[in-house]
Amino acid sequence: MQRKRNLAYFILAGVVTLGLTPLMVGADPPAQIAFSSNRDGNLEIYVMDADGKNQRKLTNNPVDEWEPSWSPDGERIAFTASEAKNIRDGRWQIYVIDADGKNQQKLTSSPFSEMEPSWSPDGKRIAFTSSGHWSIAGGNWHIFVMDADGKNRQKLTSGSFDNWEPSWSPDGKRIAFVSNREGFGNREIFVIDADGKNRQRLTENPAQELDPSWSPDGEHIAFVSNRNGNWEIYAMDADARRPRNLTKDINSDYSPSWSPDGKGIAFVSNRDGNSEIYVINTDGRRNPRRLTKNSHDDTDPAWFDPTFAVEVIPAAVASAGKKLMMWGWLKQVAR
Repeated sequence: MQRKRNLAYFILAGVVTLGLTPLMVGADPPAQIAFSSNRDGNLEIYVMDADGKNQRKLTNNPVDEWEPSWSPDGERIAFTASEAKNIRDGRWQIYVIDADGKNQQKLTSSPFSEMEPSWSPDGKRIAFTSSGHWSIAGGNWHIFVMDADGKNRQKLTSGSFDNWEPSWSPDGKRIAFVSNREGFGNREIFVIDADGKNRQRLTENPAQELDPSWSPDGEHIAFVSNRNGNWEIYAMDADARRPRNLTKDINSDYSPSWSPDGKGIAFVSNRDGNSEIYVINTDGRRNPRRLTKNSHDDTDPAWFDPTFAVEVIPAAVASAGKKLMMWGWLKQVAR
């Protein structure tokens, strides 16, 4: 009787294991949102699950660190850091850190300020903003690109104007950015080829347009505008047609970051008294969901989902949707 009972337990355990194996292999780690927060006294880089849970600090330095940008494989995060203890003092430079908070490295060592890193979809380059170009009219901010290791810098914009906030298109062929080249009191959204050619103005409005963020399918661009009297999140077609207000709130909303599945946009709002991170559906029909709740400021959301990760290979880049996942001895390459 005991032998039969043991055999039954063994068979049952085998059935349960076989039944759970597909679930174990297919279980993806949760989507992540990197952000910056001054909840510990100065700006640091944090990461949380896309539902706001499991918030954890990646950096721990006496200087301010902000503007995180994920590498397409999710293994590293580029960010901006001050060279002094206060964000308003000294130069700003670009650093990179592993997604677990280890191996922090400095990518730029310029006598000027470098900020706003944006990783290319193939993982090979980083677009950024630099004040390292001086014209007769004085210093101007310009868009640069460099290799992911900080080498081979190339300036994409020129002229006695300021240019900020580069954002790569999903196909890696274009970069959206903000410029005041149409008037020093007015910022508009432009797009330029990744080699610096074919600059095109997208928005044309007497209000301010900021923070461009491409949708993952490349068909839309989210941005910030005060055209209705306060800062709101808008989305437009990639050719600038059909702009539409998504947030429609009397408070300030800014810093949109599109989810990799194209269904949501993370953004920052002060609608609850201080800067917190929210998510809204891309059709704007559902009330925003607050992800952070802190008496200090949480800003600069940057979304990453392992399901949509790109497998970065030194000699080639796999197509979007490729990922490599390991769990124990089980291995799966996503479809």
